[in-house]
Formats: sequence, C-alpha cells, structure tokens
Amino acid sequence: MVGAGVFVAFAPAAAHAGSWLLAAVVLAAVVAWCNATSTAQLAARYPSSGGTYVYANQRLGAWPGFVAGWSFVTGKTASAAAMSMTFGLYVAGLLDVAGLLDALGLAGAQNTPLWATVFAVVGILTLTGINLLGVTRTATVTKVLVGCVLTVLLSLGVAMAVVVGNPSNGAGQATSPEPGSLWGVFPAAALLFFAFAGYARIATMGEEVRAPQRTIPRAILGALSLTLVLYLVLGALLLAVVGPAALADSDAPMLTAVHALGLSHGLTSATATAVTVAAALGTLGALLALIAGISRTSLAMARSRDLPSPLTAVSGRGVPWVSELTTAVLVIALVLLTDVYTVIGFSSFGVLVYYALANLSALTLGDRPWWAPRVVNIVGLVGCLALAFSLPWTSVVTMVVVLALGILGRALYRALRPARH
Repeated sequence: MVGAGVFVAFAPAAAHAGSWLLAAVVLAAVVAWCNATSTAQLAARYPSSGGTYVYANQRLGAWPGFVAGWSFVTGKTASAAAMSMTFGLYVAGLLDVAGLLDALGLAGAQNTPLWATVFAVVGILTLTGINLLGVTRTATVTKVLVGCVLTVLLSLGVAMAVVVGNPSNGAGQATSPEPGSLWGVFPAAALLFFAFAGYARIATMGEEVRAPQRTIPRAILGALSLTLVLYLVLGALLLAVVGPAALADSDAPMLTAVHALGLSHGLTSATATAVTVAAALGTLGALLALIAGISRTSLAMARSRDLPSPLTAVSGRGVPWVSELTTAVLVIALVLLTDVYTVIGFSSFGVLVYYALANLSALTLGDRPWWAPRVVNIVGLVGCLALAFSLPWTSVVTMVVVLALGILGRALYRALRPARH
C-alpha cells in the first residue's frame, strides 16, 4: 500500500497541518481502512471487474454509478499528472544538484521547473507508447518496484534517525514561521490520502485467496498498519530533520531531506541518486498502471454509453487506443497548465468522492461479515466527504464543476443518441 505519492504528498500536507502532520497521517489511514473494508464487502458480493463503478450501479442506480466512474476517471487522470510531475521534479532536481544543468548553461531556479515539465511530458509519452504496445506492469515488476522504493525510504529513514539522534547537527532548527494549524489536519489528511495506494487491489482478491472472509481483512489491516507505521516514522523524521516550514516549501521532500542531511555532495551523492532513482521507478510504475487503468475504465463506461462511443475503439493488441491517447493528452494538458500540488488536490477530491460512493453502496448491503459492521461504512462515507470538502477551495470548486459537466454531458449524450433496441 506504499504509494509513489509518498515522494511528494508530505509537502502540501505540511503546509496545512504543520507540526500536526502525524495526526493527518493517522486520519488518512483510518479513512483508507474504512474504504478498503467497504470495497472488500462489495467485491465479495460482485466479483466482476469495474470496482465502484459496478458496485454503485448495482446498489444505488445508474446515475450514482456514472458519478463513481467519472470521479475515478477524472481523479486518476489528475493522479497521473501528479505522478509524471513528481518524476520530472526529482529528475530535474538531481541533474541540478549533479551540476549537469550548470554544465549546459541551464542551471538556476528559473530553469529547473522547465526541465521538470519536459521530463514529465517525456515520461507520459514514453509510457503511453509502452501501453499502446500492450505491455503492462506484471506482479513481478510491481514487487521489484515496491522493493526498491521501500529499501530507499528505509535507508533514508535510518540516515535521518541518526541525524535526529545527534542534536549537535542543528537539523530542523529553522527560524521560519511554522506553517499550518490543528484545523489544517483535515485538508492535510485529504492530500496524504493520495499517498495511500493499493488497498482496493487487496480488497478485490476474494476469488484469488483461500478463506477470503478471514484472509482479506487480515491483509487489509496488516498492510495498512505497516504503511501507517512507515509514514508516521517518515513524517516525524521529516519534521525533525527538514522542519515544517522547509518541508512545506519543498517540491521534492525526500531530496530536500537528503540536502538537509548534507548527503547531496561528494562521495555520498549516491544517496541523492538512489532517492531519485527510487522516486523515478515508483512514479513511472504508478503512471504506467494509471494510464492503463484509466483507459480501461473509460472503455467500460463508453460501452455502457456513459462516455462517447469512439472511446470503445480497441487495437489488434487488445488495447483501447483512443482512450489511451485521450488520457495522455489530458494528462499532458494538466502538466502544462497546473502544478503538482494543484493536481494532487484534484486527484484527492475525485478519489474521495469515488470511495464515498463505495461506502454508501456497502451501507445498503444486508448480510455482512463480522469485520465490516455498518459503522465502518458510515465512518468511511462521512470521512471521505469531510476530507474531500476540506481541500483547498480551488480543488473543490474545479472538481465539482468537472463532475457537473460530466453529468450534463451524459444527459445530453443519451438524449441525442437514445439506446437502440
């Protein structure tokens, strides 16, 4: 459940919560656990693929089902933009530290964001091409990527812990005013929600494991607990080493931590390289899966007449190529027109609405396992909505408009092209 969003989400969260950052991590984890539990309930009842788009259609009706699917597509499109931007920021940051941009006469604060955008667009185009060839991320590749990310994060955590244990180094003793407040815990948790990933996959494995009624809740609780501990440790160390103010101002929090540790120069520059490689692998792996997932959900929605019919086009390799290219164009547009923290807000709102509908769908179920009482669905529903509407107003207003346009578009499309019998 460790998502590549961990490389970027701590910064905007710190801007809202400041020293209350760890409370935001716990709140995000609680909501994620409720969401995973509700999804596991629904997956056991409806084992077909499609996630909450299918569940909401079955339990709540066609329109809530569309809102779930549209929230997923728009939210995950923003996630893809955030992943590509994070990739670009870390690569550009490393090249700047290594002096390569300076050697080309391209160094400086005004040029690093430009190169970050260039690398982000190159990443999108490359992975879209790979997806169009029918290449997908296998389970083995996923394990390797997660292993690399965890190894680097744990190593960086140990390095930060050593520094924190030596007060003479002055780590985190910044004089800047501390950002955030207790009231910022909610928007911070909503933004950190972006860093929790993979629990939906665990929740929908009912047909692939033995004794799913016992195995799945244990897997969800175990994976979320480990992720929570890791994020709490990283958050505490980032606050201690970098400080809330510097963390809030960072575009690449883990590289900022490396700089604060003094590991970005000399022989130990390998640490900065390792962090960047881990961020690049994690974000590219996530981006590959996101592009494929968005396009396939768009394909399913188009086949159900919830999106325009051209999106149903499939290549000889079985790839929904129109959906893939449309997704790539939209992601590139977000990269060029927004910034990473803005799209994280878009992503969090869309995905939180998606899971709010999952919790509402699960609430309508009758018979339920012991590990999924109704109170879990209620807490998940209220939590998702509370976090979604606590996000910065620009994220909320923009995504509400996007959802409204989707609803209007579906109504017009169905009115102009009635179903054929």
